[in-house]
Amino acid sequence: MNVRDMLLHGAISLTPSEERIVQVLLTDYPAAGLGTATSLAKRAGVSDPTVVRLAMKLGFEGFPALQRRLLADVEARLHSPLLMMEAKRPDMGTHSEQGAAIAYMHSVASNLNKALTSTPLASYQRAARLVMDTKGKVVLLGGRYSRFIAGMLAAYLLQFRPDIMHIDALSAQKTDVLVDLGKRDLLIVFDYRRYQLDVVAFAQLAAARRVRILLFTDPWLSPIAEFSELTLTCPIEVNSPYDTMASSVAQIEAVIAQILASMEKRTRERIEELEEIRLQASASLDNARLLEEEKPALASMTTK
Repeated sequence: MNVRDMLLHGAISLTPSEERIVQVLLTDYPAAGLGTATSLAKRAGVSDPTVVRLAMKLGFEGFPALQRRLLADVEARLHSPLLMMEAKRPDMGTHSEQGAAIAYMHSVASNLNKALTSTPLASYQRAARLVMDTKGKVVLLGGRYSRFIAGMLAAYLLQFRPDIMHIDALSAQKTDVLVDLGKRDLLIVFDYRRYQLDVVAFAQLAAARRVRILLFTDPWLSPIAEFSELTLTCPIEVNSPYDTMASSVAQIEAVIAQILASMEKRTRERIEELEEIRLQASASLDNARLLEEEKPALASMTTK
């Protein structure tokens, strides 16, 4: 558990002075805890010993130990592939028998197993309801890589309901769509570590307009988690300098599975209508073959 989670969900009893320290830490996390105990105490309006007592209540030996954990949290959140290259360089001796590629696949499989317990069923059920019960638009947005996952989810959701909008890449023009969004709409955001400033800023503006927000992120939590209505996390670390998106894809497919499990008649009718349109447009190879097979029957019908 990271320090933020300890502060938010800790089962410890706090004095009013300790609560003020927690508030300062959460308001300016993690920067407020990276200075001296005296500076933190001054900001919270408490004494230095109170800061130390809070650190010990959280399970640390003292304030320096709390700071070391904060720094570890920062390091885990902000590691770039370049910084992680040496730390996660494949050990060729270890992988000589199965090869680096297969070893990597094993690490992804392990990651997916962890994803099974990272999000409870109730969260998937709530996510499905958020998507399907939204009366207005459902807008999807992601970062440099996660925008592709947002696009995948948008393609799925288009089959189930109208008013789906995928913002492929943010720009000043794309930000203008906020003028048409409000409390009837839903923003689905994908934001994973090395959190993207323009994505966070867009989500903040949407929240200010009372747009509901569904966030997909990692265990370290995008800043968007502070104002999202529902946050779904999944593990992303694997045996590579690059975080995996496999668990994120599995997670959106789990949401789709939950939607399908509770699919209503209107949703089924929409899918049937889409399939009819695809058939008429020869949208896929299977549909094209089907039309070829039906041509003789269609020709005989027109000559009668």
